[in-house]
Amino acid sequence: MKFILLLSVILLTSCASIKHSAQQLSAVIAPDSHDTSRNLTSYAQSLVGTPYRYGGNSPDSGFDCSGFVGHVFRQSANLDLPRSSQEMYRLGQPVEAEQLQPGDLVFYNTLRRAISHVGIYLGDDRFVHSPSSGGGVRVENMQTDYWRKHFNGARRVSLNP
Repeated sequence: MKFILLLSVILLTSCASIKHSAQQLSAVIAPDSHDTSRNLTSYAQSLVGTPYRYGGNSPDSGFDCSGFVGHVFRQSANLDLPRSSQEMYRLGQPVEAEQLQPGDLVFYNTLRRAISHVGIYLGDDRFVHSPSSGGGVRVENMQTDYWRKHFNGARRVSLNP
């Protein structure tokens, strides 16, 4: 009888130890920021065509630029960003244009103020944004004359909690 009791204790202890190790392992192999940025940029591109709406922040009602960026980060990276492009510009770390990575925020001067527009960098000199009234979410090339002349910086927001 003592043998069965001892064997039961050993087996239960072993199972608990295995379970604990599995929890530690899952924490080690949790999705990294590369996976999150891929999810973020994929989700952002899935919203192409959503209409522009001043003050809008949902796919159902439409987006303005910062509403679009905030929605994408909230849904795909579980991050709440500030509401305005100016406030978003204060987040994270500055990034040089040649160092941009997918998921970085790109900022533009489109209304004669330093930071008046924001989008999400996709890679290959492309970004996705919700540009203006009458338009909708779309992908643009950052090297076109207009966007190159109005570029006003980029920021990298940490995607790891």
